Amino acid sequence: MDLPARISKYELLEFLGGGMSHVYRATDTVLGRTVAVKILTESGCSDPETKARFLQEARTAGSFAHDNIISVFDFGEEQGRPFIIMEFLRGQSLRDAIKSGTTGDTRNKLNIALQIARSLDYIHSKRIIHRDIKPDNIHVDAAGRVKLMDFGIAKSHNVSLTRVGFTLGTPYYMAPEQVLGQQVTPLVDVYAFGVLLFELFTATKPVTGDSIEKVFHQILNEPLNLAPLVQCGAPRPLIELVERCTAKLPQQRMQGFGAICVELERMLGEPAPVATLTQTGVTPAQYGSARMEVRPPQTASPAPVQAQESVPAIMNLLPPKFRTQEWFIAIVAIGVILGMTLLVLILQMASRLIR
Repeated sequence: MDLPARISKYELLEFLGGGMSHVYRATDTVLGRTVAVKILTESGCSDPETKARFLQEARTAGSFAHDNIISVFDFGEEQGRPFIIMEFLRGQSLRDAIKSGTTGDTRNKLNIALQIARSLDYIHSKRIIHRDIKPDNIHVDAAGRVKLMDFGIAKSHNVSLTRVGFTLGTPYYMAPEQVLGQQVTPLVDVYAFGVLLFELFTATKPVTGDSIEKVFHQILNEPLNLAPLVQCGAPRPLIELVERCTAKLPQQRMQGFGAICVELERMLGEPAPVATLTQTGVTPAQYGSARMEVRPPQTASPAPVQAQESVPAIMNLLPPKFRTQEWFIAIVAIGVILGMTLLVLILQMASRLIR
């Protein structure tokens, strides 16, 4: 498209990039403000599925009002080309910030993570799953303010645009159930957030591979290697949070972004607000049903995947998921059985020696 050009009341001034849709810096000729205009390409318009997904993104993002989510002002269609009018953001993507090493110190990184978690807690409260959390879809300005972007493959609890047999999402950040094409819940965003946390602190992806098959094999079969987090000096609570967010089984993950926000606030030393399983949202079990909030006192520990029960201090030597009363009882039982077996063997040997 030759610039300057015009669509509706917006004058397009600068091409900013894009793939199936193109994004331009533009001026609202009525209000006089700078905006970003996202226009679906001709090839995108020729695909009914792509066009439907573009319009769904406009409706989804347009319903949000949150400090950490890009604002959508308007959307429409001109000469068969749908477009979205968004706030114009100054700064860079989190991907570029990580590459350039401008994410700052540990506290700055935790603050970025907390803003992302708050935005995801908010969209989950609207029963929307983003499904494509990655540094490219996070914008950071010079003051460290974060904006969540790109709801092109977001899924509402009552809207499904996924082609049969087609998995959506960026491979490195996909949860195992996404790879397998299973039912998607808000916990896929929790998993992707854990991968994003890893990359934010280490500047490397935890999953690597030169083919999609190798990437998917790692996601499905290999535990996340947390050593790079230790080597870069990440706080121990942050490492444990990454581990709990990226568990292979959804039921073993952190069960909502409200609890994640509380943990990040603790690391930052901020006073934690009254917590819910998802601070403003719904739990995976409640997704698509009535919302229920559980409000423990402010001094309560952040809610992990499973309730933390009282166990002997020696159990702290085990990984977090084994620090439960059930595992303690099982270990004691095994110890008793082994002890009794050893005692029987000793008595048998003694009896033979006496004879």
